[in-house]
Amino acid sequence: MNAVHPPVLQDHFEKLYEDSADPYGLRTRWYEQRKRDILLAGLPRPRFGRCYEPGCGNGELTVQLAARCDAVLAADFSAQVLRTARERTAGLAHVRLAQHVLPDQWPVDEQFDLIVLSEMLYFLPLDAVRSVARHCAQGLAPDGVLVACDWRPPFAGRVSATGDVHAALQEIGLCTAVAHDEDDFSLRVWARDARSVAQREGIR
Repeated sequence: MNAVHPPVLQDHFEKLYEDSADPYGLRTRWYEQRKRDILLAGLPRPRFGRCYEPGCGNGELTVQLAARCDAVLAADFSAQVLRTARERTAGLAHVRLAQHVLPDQWPVDEQFDLIVLSEMLYFLPLDAVRSVARHCAQGLAPDGVLVACDWRPPFAGRVSATGDVHAALQEIGLCTAVAHDEDDFSLRVWARDARSVAQREGIR
């Protein structure tokens, strides 16, 4: 395990998911359901080909992404978290799970139409976030879409501020499709295609 995800952080998540399959209430809290709904509503297209979701957690968002994508690669750095996600995504043959430590284990030989970074980059130092951003720029398809959704308030374990994380992703030069800020979380959606949804559909 490298310095980006030190053993103490990995141990924390292994223990967390050993004690509960849903330690953050992703399946039960209206806050979490609503946040996922806002994220999914922000996607500029109804369907995507290949999606990459690092930091997939227990797989709640993964299941909903799978309904909009032909193939999903969902990854996490914790083996225990992945066991929970595997149970949640059982029966979804087009969902593939992998254990990845970012940025070192980014799937550089694959290209994606959608990359979703939800509630994970703030655990990384900014130099690692910038490395992830470079991977996103290289790994997005010509019509690719990048999503970042992150908790805003301070908490134990945070390494980088959400605003700094999103600024680093902004620097790769994609067009901003959605910028949504609440007291609790910030959502950004970037696309290579600068057209709005209405423009894409010929309404304007």
